[in-house]
Amino acid sequence: MSDENAEGTFVVASELGLHARPAGTFAALAGRFEGEVEVSREGGDEWVNGQSVLGLLSLAAARGTRLHIRLVGPGAARALAELGALVERMEDAGTGI
Repeated sequence: MSDENAEGTFVVASELGLHARPAGTFAALAGRFEGEVEVSREGGDEWVNGQSVLGLLSLAAARGTRLHIRLVGPGAARALAELGALVERMEDAGTGI
């Protein structure tokens, strides 16, 4: 089976942005994916490993930031949908999961 590619742009919903707790949840969810997960600020040239909490925090993604997520590997489309939904439903008290 060949690798699947998927990418999309999602808006950070949390009033506090992508802080430590939701970044950890994102990284854990990305870690379940067998392929590569990369994240950047829309229009930015810095891509970070979506399975790295520190990498995600380095994006300094405040509320309203548009994050571009790209995945390569089996099940990429499904994983993208799950990660995108997480970014867009994060709540301030947690992650909305």
